[in-house]
Amino acid sequence: MADANIRIPSEARDRLAEIAAAEGLSLRAYLARLADTLLTPAERAERAEQARAALRAWNGYDPSPADEAGLDAELDRRLAQAAAR
Repeated sequence: MADANIRIPSEARDRLAEIAAAEGLSLRAYLARLADTLLTPAERAERAEQARAALRAWNGYDPSPADEAGLDAELDRRLAQAAAR
């Protein structure tokens, strides 16, 4: 694998290095692990569609876009309420 240079503020680099060290990793290993564990927007959309298909097949649950928007709003409300505590 070829290495790449990424320019970020030194404060961000130092913070990431500190986090990596606390987990017993080099900054390089930490960033590689991070890249392997995060999903791209396309991967998230694909997984969401797979979950919707599984729910439809399992119990017929098939929310409309309006239902999804309402559920998203309710989740956002609950997260904001929990963060305020």
